[in-house]
Amino acid sequence: MSTPAQYYQSLPPVSKFYGVACLMTTSALYLGLYDPWNIALSYQDVFKRFQVWRLITNFFFLGPFSPFFAIRLIMIARYGVLLERGPFDKRTADYVWMLMFGALSLLVMAAIPFLWTPFMAGSLVFMIVYVWSREFPNAQISIYGVVTLKGFYLPWALLALDLIFGASLMEDIIGMVAGHLYYFLTVLHPLAGGKYVLKTPLWVHKLVAYWGEGIQVNSPVQRDPSAGVAFRGRSYGLDGNRARTTTAPSEQNQTDNSARQPNSGEGVAFRGKSYRLSGH
Repeated sequence: MSTPAQYYQSLPPVSKFYGVACLMTTSALYLGLYDPWNIALSYQDVFKRFQVWRLITNFFFLGPFSPFFAIRLIMIARYGVLLERGPFDKRTADYVWMLMFGALSLLVMAAIPFLWTPFMAGSLVFMIVYVWSREFPNAQISIYGVVTLKGFYLPWALLALDLIFGASLMEDIIGMVAGHLYYFLTVLHPLAGGKYVLKTPLWVHKLVAYWGEGIQVNSPVQRDPSAGVAFRGRSYGLDGNRARTTTAPSEQNQTDNSARQPNSGEGVAFRGKSYRLSGH
């Protein structure tokens, strides 16, 4: 049984960041540090007052502390982590791009008046659940220990539960639409012979490389060597002598090999064929 700290450290970077950001946003509201309507999505404030942060901050508010908040946070910890460790394993930049594409799709849909909601974090979480259900359609899921169904039907089961509990269904539906749009463009359309049009942009690779977290196989951008390093420089022992610098294994092997190989002109007086005194 792992401790909470060990569980936190074992989480993949993107799901961990998003879950903690949503938790901190609701915690700040509980402490009365801000008015939630200052971070809500309002296109009028975005274009007339240039409050562009609303395009981002609304995706981090899952509502006040409540059972609904807890369920959405568990969805991130469960299905977001499974996605990041499964189909998006060693594809951190692709996973970040999936969330960005989902957020952009939701913002476009929110421009339609009857699809607008002030906070779209729930929709983004539902998109994650939908993509997971398409990636793991045959996984067995238990709903409150009462009903067992395949993963493909999980979004529809959660939609029915929200209907029973009296929650708004609009957030769930547009989240499913965004998830299906992403899955269609990245999986279904290419499998049908179409062109892969949703390739992760180069700037997303650069962003992840600068962040220094996660792994992206075949990334066109090298990871920033200074990411996560607070201080860099020479070190000295207490006696004032410079401490020995630890070298990387590859550099150490090259040093050892070069040390074993003698210099071509060192310690050799003559070079050529040798003969015995008998002339043979």
